[in-house]
Amino acid sequence: MYPRSPLASIQQFHKELVAVRRDLHAHPEIGFQEIRTSGIVAGALTALGVEVHRGVGQTGVVGVIKGQRTDSGKMIGLRSDMDALPMSEEGRAEYCSTVPGMMHACGHDGHTTILLGAAKYLMQNRNFNGTAILIFQPAEEGLGGAKAMVDDGLFERFPCDAIYALHNWPGLPAGVIGINPGPMMAASDKFEITIQGRGGHGAHPYQTIDPIVVAANIVTALQTIVSRNVHPLEAAVLSFGHINAGHASAASVIPGQAKLVGTVRTFSDAVQHVVETRMRSMIQSIAETFGATAEFTYLRNYPATVNTANNAHFVADIATELFGADNVVRDMTPSMGSEDFSFMLKKVPGAYFRLGQGGAEEGKFLHNPKFDFNDDVIPVGSAMFAALVERGMPLSGTE
Repeated sequence: MYPRSPLASIQQFHKELVAVRRDLHAHPEIGFQEIRTSGIVAGALTALGVEVHRGVGQTGVVGVIKGQRTDSGKMIGLRSDMDALPMSEEGRAEYCSTVPGMMHACGHDGHTTILLGAAKYLMQNRNFNGTAILIFQPAEEGLGGAKAMVDDGLFERFPCDAIYALHNWPGLPAGVIGINPGPMMAASDKFEITIQGRGGHGAHPYQTIDPIVVAANIVTALQTIVSRNVHPLEAAVLSFGHINAGHASAASVIPGQAKLVGTVRTFSDAVQHVVETRMRSMIQSIAETFGATAEFTYLRNYPATVNTANNAHFVADIATELFGADNVVRDMTPSMGSEDFSFMLKKVPGAYFRLGQGGAEEGKFLHNPKFDFNDDVIPVGSAMFAALVERGMPLSGTE
């Protein structure tokens, strides 16, 4: 087992951390509006004696903890996200959301608390040679808070040698750590297709250029891209989420325009390029076949979250020493969901891992209105973060 395991120490102030987590849960704030949350984080860090930097990436907070020695010159970053989701809670806990239309349905309240727990332990012990950089990130849920922090000079001001992040996972038993040495989350891209035809009477379609027919052909054709252009051992998803044309009350009117919106998910830049290129070519060709025109917009939002292999193995080794091999999954199946921690991994080597919390068997998945973070796993997450710092920058000078 890991010498001087931080787990036992952190468990001593578990109740204190639970109180913080539940307070955050009751007062959710969505992306770039985490004013109260960042204030609580900054206040808690200041009370511990941590050097605090506020306003990084708008509402982000960065804490700096120096070890007993710093002559190694190393910096390790630990990241948690703080934002909630714009959805209404249906849970019944006494600490349910007090803000209409907002809730912590993804567990970021737990992630924030976990990093605060690691901060308390690290300040109490400072059993490392280097500097720990605690990154409390805003706006992970679709707004790119990680990119905002990076663009605001995060790694110029705090040049980390490695960076780590975790995310709770209902699909794993409570306390189990899941990771793999490659992709963990997919790139998330959005596309929009606007088809311009020529409207007219539904009884005289030969006088029109029907954009609905064009749209139907495009939807069907694009579904062949993954099966016929992407290697079967690679992965990609192309899904339409919105189609709009005409009016429900005008059954005999062929509209002049149709709009389609959807998403593409991939794990590699090469596959992402193939999908985008084929979409662009096929959309234009199909539109021209029918005499229509098509405007195609492809937005690359979040890159794929791809672990650096040696950092991922390091996480798995630490977890094994802390909790035993039976509580570590080293070949975690990647998710087609996305995560903006990817922007940080584009700049600094590191790893993103799962913290099992259970609940999937009860239907309490992420982004579910009845979701609630499992407080029992807070010390597990905090201990992982703390151990990554202590083992990554050991006082002995060797790992």
